[in-house]
Amino acid sequence: MNDPKHPLLASLKDATGLRDFSPQQLESAADEIRDVLCNLLATRTAHFASNLGVVELCLALHCEFDFRTDRLIWDTGHQIYPHKLVTGRYHSFPSIRTQGGLMGYPNPHESEYDLFMTGHAGCSVSTAVGLRSGDIMVDQPDRRTVAVIGDGAFPSGIVFEALNNAGHLEDDLTIVLNDNKMSICHRVGAVAGYLDRLRSNPYYTGLKSEVGKLLEQIPMFGDPAERFLAQLKEGVKAGLVGGMLFEELNIRYVGPIDGHDIALVRKYLAMAREMKGPVLLHVVTEKGHGYKPAAADPVFFHTPPAFEDRDGKPVPRHSDGLPPFTVHARDAISQAMAADEKVSVITAAMCQGNKLEPVREKFPKQFFDVGICESHAVAFAAGQCKAGARPIVDIYSTFLQRSYDQIFQEVSLQDLPVVFMLDRAGLTGPDGPTHHGVYDVGYMRLFPNIVVMAPGYAEELGMMLRFALDHNHPCSIRYPKASALQRDQPVPEIELGKSEIIRPGEDGTIVAFGAMLENALAAAEMLEGELDICVVNARFAKPIDEEMVRQSIETGKFVLTVEENAVMGGFGSAFLESAVAQRLDTRGVQTLGLPDSFVEHGDRNELLHQCGLSPEAIAERCRQATPATSTFA
Repeated sequence: MNDPKHPLLASLKDATGLRDFSPQQLESAADEIRDVLCNLLATRTAHFASNLGVVELCLALHCEFDFRTDRLIWDTGHQIYPHKLVTGRYHSFPSIRTQGGLMGYPNPHESEYDLFMTGHAGCSVSTAVGLRSGDIMVDQPDRRTVAVIGDGAFPSGIVFEALNNAGHLEDDLTIVLNDNKMSICHRVGAVAGYLDRLRSNPYYTGLKSEVGKLLEQIPMFGDPAERFLAQLKEGVKAGLVGGMLFEELNIRYVGPIDGHDIALVRKYLAMAREMKGPVLLHVVTEKGHGYKPAAADPVFFHTPPAFEDRDGKPVPRHSDGLPPFTVHARDAISQAMAADEKVSVITAAMCQGNKLEPVREKFPKQFFDVGICESHAVAFAAGQCKAGARPIVDIYSTFLQRSYDQIFQEVSLQDLPVVFMLDRAGLTGPDGPTHHGVYDVGYMRLFPNIVVMAPGYAEELGMMLRFALDHNHPCSIRYPKASALQRDQPVPEIELGKSEIIRPGEDGTIVAFGAMLENALAAAEMLEGELDICVVNARFAKPIDEEMVRQSIETGKFVLTVEENAVMGGFGSAFLESAVAQRLDTRGVQTLGLPDSFVEHGDRNELLHQCGLSPEAIAERCRQATPATSTFA
């Protein structure tokens, strides 16, 4: 199929066609990719600046390897768009991040070019080391393996575990370090400083090879002299050449090189491919490269709202609506920090996503960004807490899973009053299954000492944070990526383990946990004149309101529990556990939530309806429940 606007991309059935492109055609293909990306942002929000930055690197990789048989892992796969465009998915690309369309991350169900569904950071090197080892074990040693990892993800602890193993195994492997001085926000930490020094080292160009040749010519006489001169040579290399952190791990360091020079990147990839053992190729790129506004503000343009480009200036397509829970969380955190200088907030490279930039500016001594290191963030918070501070760990639900052991060992077991603010708890819409935060109720409530809460209204979020900071035990507060329902009446204070009846009713009860309160109330309103439905704002999954459980069941009418979380191990499970412990008849109880399967990407409201959690779906479940369960036998 021909496309007059993007003829080169349209001609590619798979990435092998790139090998027939001339250097000029490759540059033109890069221009076409950037044009496609800009056109996409006119229709919907999507990852943008990170994809602009890897265009040339992507083209060079596919020119030098055949990833139908060779192995390619993109770490933190939101920069996968150029890869999809050159691997036979150009014509379906307009569907990306829409329900039933292409995923915004690698997806093995879409293409043989995608091996893992990588949505979290840091695992590419580990899986690449495993792939290479496995290929050797099954007698496929000719397959080449490449992991592409950004400098923002590179400080993740699992990366260094993988490098340690790779240097020990000594299997052939190419690790491409894509260094753009960014994660989502500007990167932080000592590793970032080390990479800055490597990039700015004037010896990494021609002098680097000359120094190496000169050192090889130094004569050695006798064992003591030989040991001394060997140490001298390594010391000079460390001082002039750079990259010794990797060399000491038995990983060959090459670079840094310009990642936007396709011919240069191809040359170095070819060289790394022929080297024995693990090789790290340090590639320097610019996030947002090729679109000046994105290059100037890569933080905003990481995942910008849909915009229209007018003469090189982006004009956002604004959408009206109530402020999201994240804004209310930010404001509550700011108020808490203003009231008590011992209160801190800890984020894991998600300052922008958590909308904490104003907090960072206003309270620099109480703000801590630890990079993409969630396990460290939680253990770090435990240390602060033990010293008398009151840390708030503000991390997306899906990413907090990475610190599971620390929640157990360093927080719950020690009974330290760390406050967990779980943003994006629930369905995250177009980001899909790697980012849906749908397991935190289960993984938080099973630990002793932890209180598990969720606000139904915007006003409750700040109230719950104040409660948590006054509570001398760990607390979890979850809220979704959605607008927050606001209440036009006074909101009762938060009392440990106590729910609130929002709407009385005699024909059945909906017990809503967290933001599902809005859909529960809407369902009850739909049923007016048909059924008189009681709606309860649960507030707590642990400790659960046992009196509410008993009263809801003893009416003899049906009870629906509703949550934007996996049903298995979630709030509904807690409700039933309480009912069983109280020896109550649970035949009239139904638990509504997310299924025991991975929910695909799409519009959040459409996904909720698909999962039976829209107001219409909840109302229909009430109708179905009424005849059979109006009285118990």
